[in-house]
Amino acid sequence: MNLSGESVVSILNFYKIDPRTDMLVLSDDIDMEFGKIRLRNTGSSGGQNGLKSIEKCLGTQDFARLKIGIGRHEKYSVSDWVLSRFTQTELQDFDSTLRDKIISEVARWLANSK
Repeated sequence: MNLSGESVVSILNFYKIDPRTDMLVLSDDIDMEFGKIRLRNTGSSGGQNGLKSIEKCLGTQDFARLKIGIGRHEKYSVSDWVLSRFTQTELQDFDSTLRDKIISEVARWLANSK
């Protein structure tokens, strides 16, 4: 996912999609507590490599993104942490509340994007 920009641009060009109005990128965010989500219509990558790649290939930060907090872990390097599996508790939290929060935010963005 760190090099997703080229693929995103290819899809946007093929389907003639305007990223400023018709694209929502979902990404993890280690600087947000697990389970927190934040929807923004523009902004920086916050150090997230996939978002950096998309910004670089698009030449802009003007596209919507839904950041999903995964938190940090002091025992792991950043790369090991973001690639690790969720704990059983995190999976239960995802199933019980986080999934519905994400779906709700995506639905809200879709309703307001036109």
